[in-house]
Amino acid sequence: MFKMVLVLSLAMVTGCNTVGGFGKDLSKVGGSIEKTADEVKNSNGK
Repeated sequence: MFKMVLVLSLAMVTGCNTVGGFGKDLSKVGGSIEKTADEVKNSNGK
């Protein structure tokens, strides 16, 4: 499990050129997680 997290982390870091780019990438991931959580929360009431 640790190796998989390490590989994914390295892939994310090499995918962006700067620390600022990493921050933007991380923000996009957070936004996606939040959107999915909202969709799940809203679908439970139906």
